Amino acid sequence: MIPAEYVLIILSPIFFAFVAFEWWQTRKQKPAVYQWRDSVANFVLSAMHQFGEAVSLLLLMPLFLWLSQYAIWKIEFNYLNLLLLFVLQDFLYYWFHRASHRVRWLWASHVTHHSSRLMNFSTAFRQSLTYPISGMWLFWTPLIMLGFEVKLVISVVAINLGFQFFVHTRWWQHWGVAGYLFNTPSWHRVHHACNPRYIDKNFAGVLVIWDRMFGTFEPEDAAEPCRFGITDEFESVHPWTITFYEWRRMIAQWPQTTGFSAKLRLLFGPPQPKVAKE
Repeated sequence: MIPAEYVLIILSPIFFAFVAFEWWQTRKQKPAVYQWRDSVANFVLSAMHQFGEAVSLLLLMPLFLWLSQYAIWKIEFNYLNLLLLFVLQDFLYYWFHRASHRVRWLWASHVTHHSSRLMNFSTAFRQSLTYPISGMWLFWTPLIMLGFEVKLVISVVAINLGFQFFVHTRWWQHWGVAGYLFNTPSWHRVHHACNPRYIDKNFAGVLVIWDRMFGTFEPEDAAEPCRFGITDEFESVHPWTITFYEWRRMIAQWPQTTGFSAKLRLLFGPPQPKVAKE
């Protein structure tokens, strides 16, 4: 198994090749598929995210290793158990992703990924520095408690994220029968759309079966093209502004919110879209 810390590094040349090829093929297309300020922001956000993940992994690894002492089983490495881990991690990713759209504390990080009005391979790099603060890592702890080896879990998480790079594109309408099982660019374009019928749909990481099972699947309709971005009137290519957009809104609303239950809803209730500039 590829060491956890090298999975995305090894895949990076492939990612950049796809970005370059897509840009070249669409450079004269109107409206533009790529805008250089948006793409630069995506790359900077990716670097910030990777730095945050590296620091958080150093801090969290002792906790993960401590938790592994109390695992229910000790699951040996073999290909069947690896497949089981892959499916379980993807299942937990679905619930993490769904929660990230329904719990504001998680959305404060995840909104970074949805903030672009464009959709291209570089959009996959648009990740948040603050995922460790939101607690994305909490969703992988059940795998450690079951008995999967810590570094193997982290590697599978990275592979899952690596796959998702390839669904961030306007290319490819359908993958035929594979689309009944796997996430596809068409399904993921729906997820990034802010059209009312598409909001909070298609949370799949790799396997779309979870969306089909739990009622969150929505196919792309050619009669209603996807409008990308968030419902707020938010336009920025500044990485710092993008990263802390929702955090700053929550901080600003905190003093105006009275009562313990109201403050809890502010942090952990559904996101509160801003439909007009404040």
